[in-house]
Amino acid sequence: MGGDERSTEISMDELAALVETAGGEAVALVLQNRAAPDPRSFIGEGKVREIKELVHANNCDLVVFDNELSPSQMRVLSEELGVKVLDRSGLILDIFAQRARTREGKLQVELAQYNYLLPRLTGMWTHLVSQTAAGGRSPIGTHGPGETQLETDRRHIRRKIQKMEEELKAVRKVRSVQRARREKNAIPVAALVGYTNAGKSTLLNCLAGAQIPTGDRLFDTLDTTTRRMKLDETQEILISDTVGFIRKLPHHLIEAFKATLEELTYADLLLHVIDLSNPDWEEQAAVVEDLIRQLGAERTPCLRVYNKCDLYFGEMPRGHNVVCVSALSGEGKEDLLKKIAEILGEDKRRVLLKLPYDKGDLLELLHREASVYSVEYGEEHIAVEAVIKPKLWGLVREFVAE
Repeated sequence: MGGDERSTEISMDELAALVETAGGEAVALVLQNRAAPDPRSFIGEGKVREIKELVHANNCDLVVFDNELSPSQMRVLSEELGVKVLDRSGLILDIFAQRARTREGKLQVELAQYNYLLPRLTGMWTHLVSQTAAGGRSPIGTHGPGETQLETDRRHIRRKIQKMEEELKAVRKVRSVQRARREKNAIPVAALVGYTNAGKSTLLNCLAGAQIPTGDRLFDTLDTTTRRMKLDETQEILISDTVGFIRKLPHHLIEAFKATLEELTYADLLLHVIDLSNPDWEEQAAVVEDLIRQLGAERTPCLRVYNKCDLYFGEMPRGHNVVCVSALSGEGKEDLLKKIAEILGEDKRRVLLKLPYDKGDLLELLHREASVYSVEYGEEHIAVEAVIKPKLWGLVREFVAE
């Protein structure tokens, strides 16, 4: 197996945490060293027998593999072990199906599930009852789009996929209209990104005074949350929380969640939140940076925000675009706000302008190219309060109020 695919104790611990997040309990863990996966059963006959004994001894009803299984491997393992078998991708999809709350989030999860399901139809899912992505209490791995007789028809599923893709395009259209309106008002956008459970929602609560529920669970945030906040006397920003990243994130999910994650490519600043208290933080940060590249947002300015610094006792990271904070206690908050303002507000200035009525075209330009905070129409002039970029200074300098 390649380096990216090979399981380690760290990735297996993470898998156990995923099982618990999905509502299950991990009772046994098995690692195997092989030069390459077994083409038929992934783990080989001896290991299949060992796991079968563990299943019976612990009265298990589910076996989860850390690596992606082929449809035929999943079918063979399910038959040999006598219980439902999931791979890491299927488990993450199931968690997302349980957690999605908005129409958009549910659509994206369902699309990813159908894309995952399509090659796995043959003989695997025929006995499952029909479920919905938001279905009630049901076993892990069954929070899916459903397996009625009609839905096992490939053409039917392909039509469903096409319909959902069209609906997501409509969602993107609405987003682009909202984005255009935001750009017209020129309010900068900072997007929180990071490994799952790094503390992004806690940091958003800390910065913006938001009341977003947080918890020590993987994928606590699925639906993007955006809050408006004041950086200082001259600057306001929008700050968005996004879904947490994870190693071996299913390709279908990356594709499906692009409607949400494309916001990253339009952000003015990425706040990469890193859990400094996690011994594996360097690898987690590398996973996030790789996914940022996949999403085409690698050119967006990025500030590394090392979180949970109060739980870290080594030498603190240093650098130009580095801040250490504790989102829970608020430690480092002022330094972070100052750094965000510095990056987003380079060379900008807040001014009060008195524009003559025959300079209405300048007001339109300011709405397009500056952050306009207030407009008041007086008898002799239009009073405009705005934060402007250096390139506009020459055009408005003569109208600055004394």
